[in-house]
Amino acid sequence: MNLIEVRIALLLTSILAGVGYAQEPLNSSAATSSGVSSAAPTKKVSPTGRVILKVGKVQVTQAEFESGIGDIEPQGDADKEVPADKDRRRLGDDYASVLMLSQQAVANHLDSSPEVSRQLAIDRIQILSDAEFASLMRQAQPKVDEISQYYSAHGADYDQVRIRRVFIWKTGPDSKNTRGLSPQDARARADAILRASAAGQDTTQLTEAFKNSDDGLVDVTPATFPRGELTPQMEKVAFALKEGEWSQVQDTPDSILLIQLVQRERRQLGQVSSLIEKRLQGQKMQAMLDKLKENTGIWMDEQYFGTAVAPVPGAQRPVSTPPSKLQKSAKKGESNNDESQK
Repeated sequence: MNLIEVRIALLLTSILAGVGYAQEPLNSSAATSSGVSSAAPTKKVSPTGRVILKVGKVQVTQAEFESGIGDIEPQGDADKEVPADKDRRRLGDDYASVLMLSQQAVANHLDSSPEVSRQLAIDRIQILSDAEFASLMRQAQPKVDEISQYYSAHGADYDQVRIRRVFIWKTGPDSKNTRGLSPQDARARADAILRASAAGQDTTQLTEAFKNSDDGLVDVTPATFPRGELTPQMEKVAFALKEGEWSQVQDTPDSILLIQLVQRERRQLGQVSSLIEKRLQGQKMQAMLDKLKENTGIWMDEQYFGTAVAPVPGAQRPVSTPPSKLQKSAKKGESNNDESQK
C-alpha cells in the first residue's frame, strides 16, 4: 500500500465513524448544489468559514477541512505556518477522494453491512472512551497547593548529585582488556585514593594520574545525576557519601570503579513542578479509573479470560504490537499513570 492509499485509508476510517454526514452538508448553512440562492441577506463569511471543497452535495469549509486533516495527518515542519500549495492540493485531493468513496459506500448501503457496522461500533466506542478519558484527565488536574504539598513531603525524591568517577582498568587472564594494570596494581592504586579520602587528604594528584592514561579514565568535569538515573548500586553509594568523599562502587575482572561526591543538592520546586503535576495527575486518574470500574461492576469469565495476575512492582508491562483499537483506549489511563511515575 503506497502513501496515498495509507492516507486515504486513515481518512476513510475517521469519516466513516460519522458516515451519516456523507449524505448531507457538513455545515448547516451550506447551500445545496441546486444553484438556488437564499433570500436571506448576504453575511460576511470569515476566511475559515468559507466553502473550499464540494463533493456532490457535501460542502466543506476551510475550518472543517483543516480540523479534519489536523486530526489525521502528521503536523510536519513546525516552522512552516501553512503547507505548500502542492501539499495542500494533495491533501485536498485525498480528502475529496475519501468523501466521494464514503458517499458511494452509503449509496451502496455498505454502512449497514455487518462488517462495516461492526467497525463503526468499535470506532464509536473508542471515540466515546477517549472523550471520557479526556474529561477525567481534566478532573484529575492537581491544584498548585497540592503540587507544593507533595514537594514538601517528597523533597528527597528530587535530590541530585554531582559525582566524579574513576575507572581503573585491569588486565589479566579473566579480563577482556588489552590495556590497564595488573589486578594487584589496580587494587593498590584504588586503595591509595580511598585511604587519602578517608584521611581527609587531597586526592587530586592520585585521580588525575588516570587522565589521558592507558591505565584508566577519570571524569574531567563532574557529572550530574538526579535521583533514579544512576544504577541502584551506584545511587546507593553516591547518596550516602559526604561531599568530597570517595568510595568504591564495584570491582570486576575488568575494572575498579570509584566515585566522589562533589555536591548534593535539591532541585527547586519550579524545576520539578511539571514532573510532580504529571505524577499526581496519574495517581488521581488511576484512582478514578479504579473507582469507576468498581462502581460499574465488571465481571469477566475466568474460564475464558484466565485469572487476573497481580502486577509485579517495577516490572514493565507488555505492549502488543500493534495495539488494537480497544487496547489503545482501555490502556490509555494505565500507560499514562506508568509514565507519570517515571
